[in-house]
Amino acid sequence: MSTSQITIPIEKLTPFDNNFINNEKKITYIGSGSIGGKASGLAFIEDFINSHFSEKNYKNITICIPGFVVITTDIFDKFMEENNLYKIALSDMSDEFIAHSFGKCKLPEELRDKLRILVDSVKIPLAIRSSSLLEDAIYEPFAGVYATKMIPNNQFDIDTRYEKIAEAIKFVYASTFFRVAKDYHKAIDCSTKEEKMAVIIQDVVGQGYNNRFYPHISGVARSYNFYPIGAAKAKDGIVNLALGLGKSIVDGGIVWSYPPSLPKVNPPAGSPGELLRLTQTSFWAINTGKPPVSDPALETEYMLKGTLADSEEDDTLRFVASTYIPQDDRIVIGTGRTGPRLVTFAPMLVVDQINLNKIIIELLDICEKALGNEVEIEFAVTINTNGALKAQFGFLQVRPMVVSDAVVDVLPEEMEQKNILVSSERSLGNGISEVIEDIIYVDPDNFNAKNTQQIAGEIAELNRKLVNDGRSYLLIGFGRWGSSDPWLGIPVNWSQISGAKTIVEATLPNMDVELSQGTHFFHNMTSFRINFLQVSHSSTHSINWNWLKKQKDMTRTDYIHHIQLSKPLTIKVDGRSGRSVILYD
Repeated sequence: MSTSQITIPIEKLTPFDNNFINNEKKITYIGSGSIGGKASGLAFIEDFINSHFSEKNYKNITICIPGFVVITTDIFDKFMEENNLYKIALSDMSDEFIAHSFGKCKLPEELRDKLRILVDSVKIPLAIRSSSLLEDAIYEPFAGVYATKMIPNNQFDIDTRYEKIAEAIKFVYASTFFRVAKDYHKAIDCSTKEEKMAVIIQDVVGQGYNNRFYPHISGVARSYNFYPIGAAKAKDGIVNLALGLGKSIVDGGIVWSYPPSLPKVNPPAGSPGELLRLTQTSFWAINTGKPPVSDPALETEYMLKGTLADSEEDDTLRFVASTYIPQDDRIVIGTGRTGPRLVTFAPMLVVDQINLNKIIIELLDICEKALGNEVEIEFAVTINTNGALKAQFGFLQVRPMVVSDAVVDVLPEEMEQKNILVSSERSLGNGISEVIEDIIYVDPDNFNAKNTQQIAGEIAELNRKLVNDGRSYLLIGFGRWGSSDPWLGIPVNWSQISGAKTIVEATLPNMDVELSQGTHFFHNMTSFRINFLQVSHSSTHSINWNWLKKQKDMTRTDYIHHIQLSKPLTIKVDGRSGRSVILYD
C-alpha cells in the first residue's frame, strides 16, 4: 500500500457509549466527522499488527496499542462556531492570548456529557493528543506542530477531573492556531482556517512511583538512517531510547542511539569515561503528587523532570543503566556496583532481558509493508517485576518517512574546489539546488551558548521577513538546531526557520555535540526535503568563514548576519555517500 495519507472510515470504529468501561473495543469515537491523520494511522496499523505479529515468538513481552477515544473534527467545528472563535484564532494575537481565550469557552454539550462518563470510568494518567487532518501525511510534515498535554487524571472528585480534561482538549484545539502552526500552514501553502482538529484521549503507558508516572523506556525507531556510522548501513535504520516519557527524544535531548543491526555497539566515544557525557542525566514524568500552580495554557503543566537518583529510588534505573568504574576506566552492566550511572539500556540490548530489539525490528518491517514506505514509529515500554520479568510494549504512533532515490554523485575531488562555501561528509538529503541567494549565518566570533535563546529570536524575525518575501535561504549555525537545551544548540522551533531550505550545523571545541536527533525536528526536515549538513570543527571539511565575512550584510544583528547574493548558490547532496558541497559563483 503506497499512500500519501491513511484514511480510516469512521464506520470501522466503535462509537463511545455509556457502557465505555465494559467495552472491549480499545478505539472508540465521539462525534461524526473525521478522526484525523494520527488516529487513522493507529487504527490502521492495529489491524495490520494483529494479523501479522505473533506474540508466540516473544516469551516475556506483549504488544498493544494503548486504548484511546477520538473526538472527531465535527466537534471541533461546533466548538469554534458556538463560541465564535475564528476572529481571535486567525488574528495575530499571542499564543497565550489565544490559549486563554479558548480556555474560557464551553465545549459542546454532547462532548461534555461523554467526557464525564470517561473520567468517571478511567482514573489513570491520560495523554490528550492532536490528530488533525494533515498530521502524518507523507508529504505534509506536521510532526510536533500541535500540542499534546499530559494530565494525571487522579483528582478525588469527578468535577475536577472533568475540568482538567476539558482544559487539555481546549488547549489542543487552540494549538491549531498558534504561531508555529500558522507558519507551517504558510510554508506548505495551506489555509489555517481549512485545518480541522480531531483529538485523541489515550492511556499513558507507564507506572506510578513516588508521585511520578512514567515508562521504563520510551523510543523512536526509523527504518532508514540518514546518518549511518561505522559498520551500519542507511537501510539498517536507527533507534533512539530514553528513560521516562518520550519528550526527551522529541525535544532533541541527550538519548541513547543505535542501529537495530548492532544493538550491542556503543556510540563512538574516546573512552568509557567519555560516555558519561553522552548519556541521559534526567527524565520526564507526569506529576501525580501535589498539583502545580494552575496554568491551563502550559503544555508541560503536569510534567516534571526527575534525576537518575530519583529513578534509582523508584527501582526503574536497574533495567536501563550501566555503572562507570573510575579506578578501572570501564563500564559494567547494571547498577550492582558503586559508581556514576549511565543510561545505556545494556540490560535490554546486551543482556537481552527482554526481546526489545527483536520486537522493534519486526514492527518496523510490518509497518513498512503496511504503508509501502520507510517508517518512523514511537513506543513506550513498562516492565513488571512481580514474579517473572514481563514487559508491555505500547505502540504509540507510526508515520511514513520521505527517502529520495534520485541519483546524485558528489565525488571526493569535488570537495576540494576553490569556490566551496561548505563541504561535508555527513549530510542529510539528496539532490541539486540552484535557487538559494540568501544566507543567514551565526557570527562565529560572537557566538556563546548563553545567548542561544536570543539568537533563536533574531533568526525567527529574519525568517518571517524572508518567508513573507517568498525567499528561501541557507542557514548556518552552531550546536544542535532545535535543541530543547539551549546549552546544546540554538533552541529554534520549526516555524522560526521555516524558510530555510538548506541547514548547516557546525560544532565548536566548546560545543561539540551529536547531530540533531529530535524526532519531530528530524521528521519535518526529511518531509520538507531540506538538505542538512554537519561540519565538525575537527574535520578536514569546513565552512569558508573568510568568504562569508567579505560579503555585504543586508541585515546584521548582535549575533547573526543576513547576506543576499547576486547569483544563486549551487548545493549538491549525495544521499548515498553522505558527501555534499555548497558552491558560490
